[in-house]
Amino acid sequence: MPPPYSLYFHIPFCVHRCAYCDFNTYAGQEDMIPAYVKALRKEIEFVGARLPGGEVVHTIFFGGGTPSLLTPKQFELIFKSIQENFALTTDAEITIEANPGTVSYEDLLELRRIGIDRISYGVQSANTEELRMLERAHNYFDVIEAVTAARKAGFKDLNLDLIYGLPGQVPSTWQTTVKRVFDLHPEHISAYALTLEHGTPFGRWASKGLLPLPDPDLAAEMYEWASEAFEAAGYLQYEISNWARNIASSGAERSRDAYNYPSLACQHNLQYWRGLPYLAFGAGAHGYANGCRYSNVLRIKTYIDR
Repeated sequence: MPPPYSLYFHIPFCVHRCAYCDFNTYAGQEDMIPAYVKALRKEIEFVGARLPGGEVVHTIFFGGGTPSLLTPKQFELIFKSIQENFALTTDAEITIEANPGTVSYEDLLELRRIGIDRISYGVQSANTEELRMLERAHNYFDVIEAVTAARKAGFKDLNLDLIYGLPGQVPSTWQTTVKRVFDLHPEHISAYALTLEHGTPFGRWASKGLLPLPDPDLAAEMYEWASEAFEAAGYLQYEISNWARNIASSGAERSRDAYNYPSLACQHNLQYWRGLPYLAFGAGAHGYANGCRYSNVLRIKTYIDR
């Protein structure tokens, strides 16, 4: 039996493009969202009609950008097209990325009703100055409110994204961020080292001496400290930058799969990690199927026109 597919949807809209970001994202183009959703639905139908049929899908991931800028009604339309063209497993993992402060409790209730069961919040830091440097629009109180609203809406699987190795960052602020995240009891934590990418404001500022370069040795120490702290807090590392909570059942760790991954590991991450097929939808989305890696055109308008 062939392995089940995963679906990745790229939502490239942002209210503001952060200075360190090199993803395919665009600010100030939110008026194109309705046409983009229509184009996504057409692409789902286009791909679905050209597959042999009956493809089983066990994970869906909406990444960005800021997917939470779409309305629940727009997600409902996308899901209608997915269900008409693919066979979802009854326990499919469906994740949406969101920025704290961009989703209301009412929207979260609707997203849960539609079938989204996992949220990945872009927390990045609990330090006000670091968030300001990263040009994030939220503060840590927004994070607390976002997590609280998600729990109240019925979400039992949350990931919190963090970034370390920031210019001028010291170990104490990174450690404080990690400890504050532990207080929120997420099921999953992702921690990424900042990379200064060419073409980003951070990259340009650093090349001109306007921004201090991150210290790679210090970043390595932060990574090692975090790895030990995550393990001590009950999180199991299953990939370079990802940790999942170790759930106990009857006094023993809950079952892992044949690859020895923890049960709360992100199944969509594992699809990539194992080299299994995933189909890509949206501007700039990358996919892998039938032994071929491919990507869509980058620009939003070009994608819609095509």
